[in-house]
Amino acid sequence: MPEVLFMPLLAGLGVALVSGPLGAFVVWRRMAYFGDTLAHTALLGVAAGLWLSIAPGLTVIGVCLLIAIALLFLQQQQVLAADTLLGILSHVSLALGIIAMYLIPGARLDLESLLFGDLLAVSRGEVGGIWLAAAMVLALLYWLWTPLLAITVHEDLARVEGVRVGAVKTVMMLTLALVIAIAMKVVGVLLITAMMVIPAATARRFSRHPSQMAMLGSVAGTLAVAAGIAVSWFADTPVGPSIVLCAGLLFLLSLGKSGH
Repeated sequence: MPEVLFMPLLAGLGVALVSGPLGAFVVWRRMAYFGDTLAHTALLGVAAGLWLSIAPGLTVIGVCLLIAIALLFLQQQQVLAADTLLGILSHVSLALGIIAMYLIPGARLDLESLLFGDLLAVSRGEVGGIWLAAAMVLALLYWLWTPLLAITVHEDLARVEGVRVGAVKTVMMLTLALVIAIAMKVVGVLLITAMMVIPAATARRFSRHPSQMAMLGSVAGTLAVAAGIAVSWFADTPVGPSIVLCAGLLFLLSLGKSGH
């Protein structure tokens, strides 16, 4: 393997590792559209970081969490249907983020790399940050695995059993925001949710229980990252879309296997 691909592969594997268990919950709880909304909001978080001269990773997490809390509040108020709210916030935040970035004085930004990723330009420090964040997310998911499963199966029953549903949901949103922040470099804000949903959907075809689906989702994500980087290197195609395309091909292949 060419040395220039080692760091991108390491970064992609860090994201793939955490996309399995988190993506499983995104699929189970039907949060794909919610994930898209947070991903689009990430661009607004980057713009906020540049405007405030703060590390963009921190502002992405902060803005995504604020949007998540706002969504939870608006859904409880039943102002509009959930999908309508998500559609409005998703596109408004994406448009606002793009405009805000263009208005930053003297800023030279590669908008394409933010939207579709720039994995080949990843640095050693960024790789370290990705793996540190991935370790934190995996530890958090391990700690909250049972409560998360409980609220996924039946929220009211979980509440009766003493699960703090609101707190667990908030932590779930924060975790999703953190993964979106670290995955931006790999596949960009427009493709982040696909990186979580497609491997998890592929794993679902072969899984007999939740933990198996989480592990197989990581395996599917790892295969997609490795194959996508290889395709990008030999075919000279964008890395992020190549990874998502390979994930999609794995899902198509999985359709030949009857699900459980």
